[in-house]
Parts: sequence; structure tokens; C-alpha cells
Amino acid sequence: MSVDLQLAVLLLGTFAGGFAAGLAGFAYALVTSAVFLHALEPRDAVAVMMIGSLLAQGVTIWRFRGAIDARRLWPFLVPGIVGVPLGTWLLNVVDPETVRNAVGTFLVVYASYGLAAPRLSIPTAGGRLADGAIGFVGGVLGGLAGLSGALPTIWAGLRGWNRDAQRAVYQPFIVVVQLWGLAALALSGGVGRVALGWVAIGLPAFALGVFLGMRAYARIDERRFRQVVLMLLLASGTALVLS
Repeated sequence: MSVDLQLAVLLLGTFAGGFAAGLAGFAYALVTSAVFLHALEPRDAVAVMMIGSLLAQGVTIWRFRGAIDARRLWPFLVPGIVGVPLGTWLLNVVDPETVRNAVGTFLVVYASYGLAAPRLSIPTAGGRLADGAIGFVGGVLGGLAGLSGALPTIWAGLRGWNRDAQRAVYQPFIVVVQLWGLAALALSGGVGRVALGWVAIGLPAFALGVFLGMRAYARIDERRFRQVVLMLLLASGTALVLS
């Protein structure tokens, strides 16, 4: 991939990720992973996704601060923090192709579930123990591929909480787990000049994407846009698996 093409792809991915994060509050890493894992080395890609996701959360979480309930949040958060170092360690031993295939498979499963969810009845038994298991796996995925928020987001929806309550769980979870994951990655030498450089270059596209995404959240039908995003995620995941 030429430098110009790499730059264009990364800027487009950054804009799309920022737009999705502004709209949904969690999808930055999911949207950008299909782009970054192809254009950058895995460790640089994870660092860029973590930093971008944290920036997106910092911009959008303030709106939902009043709905944050510590008693609901901690069963996710504590196991998630424990799972991050395992994910970071796995990043050191898993080869790039395996990472791409794993992330692609996850995207396919996640998007397929999301598109089918209105027609599925899924049990939510398990209480805080199940919340903790989801949090732990989310932490592992956060350390491994910057995807900490996906499973908690899905599970919060299954719990039947309203939209604000769901975001008041998975957005703080993403912030704390990815801060921890980013610190662990930095201590292992995984946050270098390449990753920081791409973050700086992508900031204008990111800011524009978040701004437009937040406007869309207020103006566009949420269900219809959710279906469009899930279809794009499904296509991205399929491309990763087949590449």
C-alpha cells in the first residue's frame, strides 16, 4: 500500500469510527479495526484504536453522567480490569494473521447478532456473575484488539435497560478498561511514535466524525442507522476473514 493510499484509508477509517462513536458511544474500535489492522502493524493499530476510543468517550460520556450507577457498573469493571493484561500478553504471542481473523470473526458474529436481534429471544440469567464474565472477556478483547466495549454493549441491551442506562454502563467501562489497557500496552513498548503520529494526523477527521455522529444521534432514526452500521461491520468482518 502506498503512503498516500494508506493515509487516505486511515483518515476515512478515523472519520467513520468517530461518526459511529458519536452516534452510538461504543463503535469506534469496531469500525476502525477493519481498516487499521490492514494498514498498520497490530500493536500500532491497537494503540491507535485505544487512543481514539478514549477520545471519543471523553467527548460523549458527559451527557450520560447522571445515569451512571456504581452498583450496576462495578460487576463489569473489576473483572474487565483483570482481563486487560491477559489480552495485552496475547497480543505479544499471536501473529498478525490470527489477530485479523479473530477480529474479523468477532465482527461477523457481532453484526449478525445485531441484525437478527429483533427476532431473537436470548436469556439473560446469571445476574452479576454473568455481568462479570462479560466484563472479563471485554477486558481481554480490549487488551488484545481494542474491542473492550462490544460485549458489554450487547449484554447491556439484553439486560433490558433503557438506552441511557446502557450507555452509562458500557461507556465508563470502555474508558477505564482502555485506559488500563493503554497503560499496559505503553509499559510493554506498544505505544510508539508511529501510533502517536497517526493519532495526531487523524484528529481533524476524527473530530468531524464525532461532531456529525452526535448530530445524527439527535436527528436520524436510530434503528435504521443501527442497521446500516451493522451491515457495514458485517462487510468489514467478512473482508478481514477472507483476506
